[in-house]
Amino acid sequence: MLTDNSYLKITFFRFFKSFNPKTYNGKDVYPYMRILMISPTSSGIGGIAQHVQGLKNFLESEGNHVEVISSNNTFTIPIKGLKNPSFMISSYLKSKFKNDFDIVHAQNPVSAIAMKNVKGKKILSLQGNFSEQISLLHGNTAGSISSKLEKNALKWADVITVPSKEMYEEYTKNGYKVTHIPNAIDISSFPEGEDRRYEKQLIYAGRLSEEKGILDLLEVSKKLSKDTDLIIVGSGPEESKVKEIAKKLPNIHFVGYQPKENTIKLIRGSDILIQPSIMEGGTSSTLLEAMACKTPIIATSVGGNKETIIHMKTAYVVTPNRPSEIFDAIDDLLKSPDKREILSKSAYELVQNYDWKNIGKKYLDVYNSI
Repeated sequence: MLTDNSYLKITFFRFFKSFNPKTYNGKDVYPYMRILMISPTSSGIGGIAQHVQGLKNFLESEGNHVEVISSNNTFTIPIKGLKNPSFMISSYLKSKFKNDFDIVHAQNPVSAIAMKNVKGKKILSLQGNFSEQISLLHGNTAGSISSKLEKNALKWADVITVPSKEMYEEYTKNGYKVTHIPNAIDISSFPEGEDRRYEKQLIYAGRLSEEKGILDLLEVSKKLSKDTDLIIVGSGPEESKVKEIAKKLPNIHFVGYQPKENTIKLIRGSDILIQPSIMEGGTSSTLLEAMACKTPIIATSVGGNKETIIHMKTAYVVTPNRPSEIFDAIDDLLKSPDKREILSKSAYELVQNYDWKNIGKKYLDVYNSI
């Protein structure tokens, strides 16, 4: 419980910050802000959800007021192809009751219509090529519509952020002024302990969707030796196919969506984490978590992953849509404890740069600049 003296300190600190000095006692100081975040999702193990959770926690730790509009507190239709459109409508309606915000921060173009509806400086964070992802999942017609939405969203924003250098170059080349801010994780929040269930334990943790390469992983699972167990954590549109494989093969274990605490322990208890993504925007949060857990990684070098995974230094890199390469990588690493040790050590050193205590300040700098 806060004492009267604590309240006085907090009040003085916020009053002091309101004058917007750059530093105090040699440390960066930012003004107190009211921030509205709008995101199609804000809970679970997906990349956008983890991004929103981490950024919100960091901003609040700095004394700011943060509210979130997401599918967790707004009506959506939980059917493939209808969730995003229904969120666009419901978030727009909910945003009509929001006011007095300094910053309105939208995640993904799906959130942009609601962002436009609220007074305040507007930031749009892209987590990948939106129209390409929609085209892959829902077809070219939906992709064309989403492309038009993205173009409008980019016009409405005062600032655009992207999570990878590749996206920065792409959008800059197309005439947009963008800021590169990598994805991040809160390493200090990780629970202790590990969850090892099998002698040879592999894990996939993430959205069960085509762009994440889950269908390639299912092909690999059919060839795994009986003494190698694969745990699949997550939910998504391809869940029924995962369940079907898990019923047929005794060494494939589908555990569904798990709280972050459970997922981290499973990752730490595994010999290898596999992420066979076809597309990624920024560096995958799951990859960063595996690095922080010192769990060796097999992953595709796509999107922002290229900035963190170097073949046989921080990860075993494979080609997208090549299940045979994933299988060979698993076989190689399980036979080579020394290789796993090298990968995990180098990755652990690198991931310290991606902690929210470092990346969060970049967002505060952007907020402060506008």
